[in-house]
Amino acid sequence: MHEDAHDQPLAPPTIAEIFIGFLTLGLTAFGGALPLARREVVERRKWLNADEFTDLLGLCQFLPGGNVINLSVAIGMKFRGVPGALAGLLGLIVGPSLIVIALGVLYQRTHNDAHIRHLFAGLAAAAAGLLVSMAVKVAWPLRRKLSMAVIAVLAFAAIALVRLPLLPVMLVLTPISIFIASKFSGETNRGANQ
Repeated sequence: MHEDAHDQPLAPPTIAEIFIGFLTLGLTAFGGALPLARREVVERRKWLNADEFTDLLGLCQFLPGGNVINLSVAIGMKFRGVPGALAGLLGLIVGPSLIVIALGVLYQRTHNDAHIRHLFAGLAAAAAGLLVSMAVKVAWPLRRKLSMAVIAVLAFAAIALVRLPLLPVMLVLTPISIFIASKFSGETNRGANQ
């Protein structure tokens, strides 16, 4: 499916639309909110294009806290300021919080059942598949930006293969990636002005 990097919504979403969008996401994204967040925000609602989503997700992953929670706040803030940020956050967490409380009560009563243990093993495999799918979709826009793809591969290798701690890797690679991005942005701007 082709995504135009310049597709934009006709009008910014309202506070109610932000709340409903993230409530829908929160109620449908069990264990894999990031892939569904991208689909909801980029493909379905067209609040952001693929590049904007990837850039915003990069910022949200760098910040402390859950990525999708940070994303809901950032998107709400982008379109409607503090009220939008609250709408995105509340929309994302209200429904799932009630469901998790109910499931916690149910799990407490059934956690020793072998069928329940098998169910959780299957859910873990499905969640891993969603994570791989999301990684491919988020990395896809980097195919046009070789230097950024190299940074992503270095980060993956350092964290997943070499098993270096996240914080030192981010402290080294973030300034490098910011420098590269600003260099290419400056070259692009100079080329456009000529």
